[in-house]
Amino acid sequence: MCLIFLFACSPNQEKTNLYSGKVRRVLSGQTIEIAFTETYQTATVRITGIDAPDLRQSPWGKTAKERLKELVIGLPVSIETDNLKSDRFNRLNAHIWQDKTLISEKLVQEGCVLANIEYPHSYSKLLIDAQEYARLMGYGIWNPQQALRQTPNQFRSKIK
Repeated sequence: MCLIFLFACSPNQEKTNLYSGKVRRVLSGQTIEIAFTETYQTATVRITGIDAPDLRQSPWGKTAKERLKELVIGLPVSIETDNLKSDRFNRLNAHIWQDKTLISEKLVQEGCVLANIEYPHSYSKLLIDAQEYARLMGYGIWNPQQALRQTPNQFRSKIK
């Protein structure tokens, strides 16, 4: 409810679905807390199109979180939304840009996270290509000596 109010009061909502803010905290390899420039309100944002290793999946979960911190903490970002509804965890799903860098693409390309195209979006092809590059290069979770053996969903389903 709060997120809907936040965006209803934001300028240019109908034109672009693009907002600006500053990253206050990184909660995981795919979730951040943003303070919006227009309203000074905060929201938890799940980065669209990626699936980060669970923080308990050592060492990949912490590596993904730390890399995301390096890329965005304290920096101004643009928040691009395909949908203004929050998910079941009260997170906004959005693409995050830092300057001209699509953060999800960077994380996938470096092998920090998996591309998640379960719900196709405007950058699905870009993320698939970035993942194929990381896989071929053996980066991060694709490193043959220390590969991620279970997807985050597989891991979480086994610990429930």
